[in-house]
Amino acid sequence: MKARNHQQRILELEKQVNRLESRNQFLEEQFRLAQQKQFGASSEGHPGQGELFNEAEELVAEAPVEQEEISYTRKKPKRKPLPKDLPREVIIHDIAQEDKVCACCNSELHKIGEDKAEKLEFIPAQVKVIEHVRPKYACRACEKDGTHNTIKQAPVPPVTNNAKLIHFHN
Repeated sequence: MKARNHQQRILELEKQVNRLESRNQFLEEQFRLAQQKQFGASSEGHPGQGELFNEAEELVAEAPVEQEEISYTRKKPKRKPLPKDLPREVIIHDIAQEDKVCACCNSELHKIGEDKAEKLEFIPAQVKVIEHVRPKYACRACEKDGTHNTIKQAPVPPVTNNAKLIHFHN
């Protein structure tokens, strides 16, 4: 009789272990799903955010390709500027006045162009374009003499984390 009670008790305990294991698996799966919901990539989005700047992506996709020749040929995408009707803030990154002198002959450098980079900044209930302008300078005297002519320009400012879209064009 004692052996039969032990056998019955073992069966009851095995059933209890199976129930507890399946409950444990269920709770672990619920925990993983809760973590995914809270910390997964989908929690980063906001309702309606996906449709905000679709036209900017389309403009980039439709950008024509132009040839730029230096000492070799490469294809350089030419992006369209952002719409002119958007409010703009222009920031000019220029070199220091004392750097606007030729290193070869100490002649004054003249402005030969500029590079522009447009960044689309999204501020809730406000959108504006911040235009970074970097004038380029070269020496007329060295250009006429055919000697080495370097171009001076302020460095590209560091990109901040809140940059949504940067758009470079000459």
